Amino acid sequence: MTELTDTTQYRTEGDNSLYAGADGKVVPVVTRAGQEDTNTAQSGDCVRVSGVSIQHTPATKIWFGQVSNTPGYRSLPHHHGEAETGGYVLRGHGRIYYGENYSEYQDMKAGDWVFVPPFMPHVEANMSVTEELVWLTTRTPENIVVNLQDVDDDTLADYRRA
Repeated sequence: MTELTDTTQYRTEGDNSLYAGADGKVVPVVTRAGQEDTNTAQSGDCVRVSGVSIQHTPATKIWFGQVSNTPGYRSLPHHHGEAETGGYVLRGHGRIYYGENYSEYQDMKAGDWVFVPPFMPHVEANMSVTEELVWLTTRTPENIVVNLQDVDDDTLADYRRA
């Protein structure tokens, strides 16, 4: 049996005309493979490619893209400002370092989901020196990346660069 959502807590009608194209029509926007926006905020060796963003769609409250780290590479320490961040690992073995001196961490593998709260400093690392780490990431309202002072690789438990 399908569970119905109580719609009394959500608006079920509204004006979406701000998403209209030049012809006045509101339609889904498809970003074709190879047409993604690569002019997005980056953090060291962590590369972000935007599929849905204000840069090339009418979206105003969401950023959705693919993040990758080549084997043995990591991001700079950073946070995402006011943005809530969700991720889904497509392939590879990732680790998110956080906490005092980035001494705590969570490991992720293909099929895992992650939520990173706003303003939380962290480092995203590819723990493999032979395979790429690829994940999908979404954030609200936008791809905010605030890079922080770098740390030595030696301070990150079990991390080794390719």
